Amino acid sequence: MTDLDLCYMPANEALRLFKAKKLSPVELMQATISRAEATEPTINCLTFTYFDEAMDLARKAEAKYAKGAATGALEGLPIGIKDESYIKGKPTSHGSLLTNDQISDHTSPINERIMKAGGIVHARTATPEFSCAGYTWSKRWGVTRNPWNPDFTPGGSSGGTAATLAAGTSAIATGSDIAGSIRIPASACGLVGFKPPYGRNPDEPPFNLDFYCHTGPLARNVKDAILLQNVMAGPSPMDIATLRPKLRLPLDYKPIKGWKIAFSMDLGEFEVHEDVRRNTLAACDVFRSLGATVEEVDLGWGGGVLKSGMAYLEHLFGASLSPLLAEHGDDMTSYARRFAEDGRDSKAADFVATLERAARMYQTLGPLLEKYDVLICPTNALASVPAEFDHTTDTVEINGKSVNPSLGWVMTTPFNMLSRCPVLSMPSGHASNGVPTGIQIVGRTYCDADVFRAATAYETAQGQWYGSAATRPSL
Repeated sequence: MTDLDLCYMPANEALRLFKAKKLSPVELMQATISRAEATEPTINCLTFTYFDEAMDLARKAEAKYAKGAATGALEGLPIGIKDESYIKGKPTSHGSLLTNDQISDHTSPINERIMKAGGIVHARTATPEFSCAGYTWSKRWGVTRNPWNPDFTPGGSSGGTAATLAAGTSAIATGSDIAGSIRIPASACGLVGFKPPYGRNPDEPPFNLDFYCHTGPLARNVKDAILLQNVMAGPSPMDIATLRPKLRLPLDYKPIKGWKIAFSMDLGEFEVHEDVRRNTLAACDVFRSLGATVEEVDLGWGGGVLKSGMAYLEHLFGASLSPLLAEHGDDMTSYARRFAEDGRDSKAADFVATLERAARMYQTLGPLLEKYDVLICPTNALASVPAEFDHTTDTVEINGKSVNPSLGWVMTTPFNMLSRCPVLSMPSGHASNGVPTGIQIVGRTYCDADVFRAATAYETAQGQWYGSAATRPSL
């Protein structure tokens, strides 16, 4: 087995080999660090790195396995942590010049759980400034690139997380999703990305009280996503919004023969690129081959859904950044500054209208999901945008038609509006430029296992990505 094979080994397989004493966490960590050192000049997906500390922790994990001592659910795995949550005694940059790499006085609940389970934080993963863009570059860290085609972005805001997984420089990694920030990069990098229903996983205040906001896992396969999700999930005394009791997902599922699956290509609003359309239809055929019925449906949402979702984000998220404008506006990225300016101008009536729109949307989706087991649709309407893309100055065209340059090229935001629905993004193929495309599997409210059951069946039929040189980026 080569070092590169180690870097792309499924996390669940690495754990099995650790326990069988056929692989050492030290071997895996060394291969991962060497891979990061080789690929970072091109991909630039990591911010703070802790390689020496990670090697020390890997040696301790190795000793535990050697003795047959009790080990955690993630013991010895190199795990990338998005550079927006906190680890006590370490800096968090939020991709911004404004934070001055302040040292945290506490550890975020999900990070605490990961480290308690034996996961080793060898690196933090890059984000756009304050995680407020669907691509990943910042004045603080520069441009993060897609391992499948470095001319394009890996997506955002969990773009560094997606890129580290696609590049083989983390075993599994964390993300967060307020308008698609897990699913956009999962699609653009050929990964599994899970947006849990609101409250399933703990988050930091005050955005734990924002129902658009979700923390969740990204991984190279479904079982690895479940592995990390089971560690992240559960009530926290630090987050009033978290749900009781803890939901633990099984790793294995029954087939989906006899399932009824609803399908929408455009959610009634989005322009969808032909590459995405082709791969989505092929995914529908895979589900049919598994014995499921796939039927195209009209959600009846009408236009204006994206505009409404963006108004919500501007009112809460944008407004939270607006106090920075007076003193620090010149140091902010163009996209963060625009977001703050839009938030400053938002009105309470605009916010209330977004709630009314979300309620109307669920009045059609809710009854539809009583008749169908899940809904599938594309994740990104366009595989990706250029790595240096800036929606404040650049434009996006799909099929010759101009779309909203901020979030009009992705189809994720409606399911932050409908935040209690679990959504899993799965790879569907590649676009003509080599960048992956994806589908979203949307479940009934709080029925997380349904989307994983569908995803497991789909992945089993399609085969896992990254298993050989032919199914990995050619870095």
